[in-house]
Amino acid sequence: MQLERLIAALAPTDVVGGDAPEIRELAYDAREVPRDALFFCIPGAKADGHDFAASAVEQGAVALVVERPLDLPVPQLVVPSVRAAMPLAAVEFFGDPTAELPVAAVTGTNGKTTTAYLLASILAVAGEKPGLLTNVERRVGGALREVGLNTPESTDLQRLFREMLDAGNRACVMEATSMASSKGRLEGTRFAVLVFTNLTQDHLDFHETMEEYFESKRRLFAQAARAVINVGDEYGARLAAELPDAITFRPEDGLGEVRLKLQGHFNVENALAAAAAARALGVDDESIRKGLEDLERVPGRFERVDEGQPFTVLVDYAHTPGALETVLRSARELGRGRVICVFGAGGDRDRAKRPLMGRVVSELADVALVTSDNPRSEDPAAIAFEVAGELDLDIELDRRRAIERAFESARENDVVLIAGKGHEQGQEIAGRRLPFDDREVARDALRALRAPV
Repeated sequence: MQLERLIAALAPTDVVGGDAPEIRELAYDAREVPRDALFFCIPGAKADGHDFAASAVEQGAVALVVERPLDLPVPQLVVPSVRAAMPLAAVEFFGDPTAELPVAAVTGTNGKTTTAYLLASILAVAGEKPGLLTNVERRVGGALREVGLNTPESTDLQRLFREMLDAGNRACVMEATSMASSKGRLEGTRFAVLVFTNLTQDHLDFHETMEEYFESKRRLFAQAARAVINVGDEYGARLAAELPDAITFRPEDGLGEVRLKLQGHFNVENALAAAAAARALGVDDESIRKGLEDLERVPGRFERVDEGQPFTVLVDYAHTPGALETVLRSARELGRGRVICVFGAGGDRDRAKRPLMGRVVSELADVALVTSDNPRSEDPAAIAFEVAGELDLDIELDRRRAIERAFESARENDVVLIAGKGHEQGQEIAGRRLPFDDREVARDALRALRAPV
């Protein structure tokens, strides 16, 4: 693509440098710059892309998008915001793929991944060959891709949409996160339908207030042809009042004759959201029913771990007060015994939710073990003490040992919920990512319990 087309799309305040070259790729990471790329110099919280522009040019970048001109011998498009310019360039470069590819997106605090999986299952039954973008899995055509950011940067996202079209996908189901909204990654993406699940406290380290968090969700609906909203949630009710043409649902609506394989009452709500979104896309009721019934599991979402033990073990991604309340209430319905919960809070994230998480578990579980959950740069003990507060909660910082202790104390008909990490396969500790999968650790511990002494 000739640079002039991108100049027209971006409308820069100035263009400096040499002749306009042909652009064959878009790049923003100076560690990976293809030849003949247009490089975006993004100012970030920890690093400024302008400082890496020279390296990008050495690797093969033939033009730059900048917020200030640099002393480099390539054309430079000067714009007020490089980050805001990225999606505009990406949509132009990749041929506006979501004009052809219907995108069904799910936004909210909890339930995004499961709702996306349910909707993808429905669309698969309907013959739409959906692509999938979640924090658990990416599918392009019939192939799995490595998962990176929950919602990719705008250039990567538009590239994925184009690759889906080229691979034969006739729709895409994705999660739309508040951070992606705030950082402009979703600008230029057309949503055939956008689902709002709920809003509970999370990410206040980034958004600062619940109103700011809500606004990051609300603004996405300006890009949606159809809206599906859970009006059983207070923020959903507010949103629906602003969108009179929205399709609404609430958990009390029920699923009729559908027999979900996914356990937990909260999955009825996720299924209602997926069904409503599918109807908005014109899918028939029989495909909706079969699609909902076909899905057997979502990795790390209320996922059973069964090694023949006499109690139930569940692994779930719940890491907010609201999500913990939901899964603990559902766990209570599964067994006649006690509910034992292993949980923690992540480091370098919203600290205000930590005591709220501790209070929810203290109230709804019979036995609670506070442990380490991605402490990142923080002291795991300090995080655990903030979670426990003045509550009488047991602390076991070794997550593996906490899981083992939960199983050692479990009796017949108890339910053990291991919360927080779900599908994740690592622990982020002091700048390192160490292998750790709650499901595999649980299997090892359960097998050890059954091994002969």
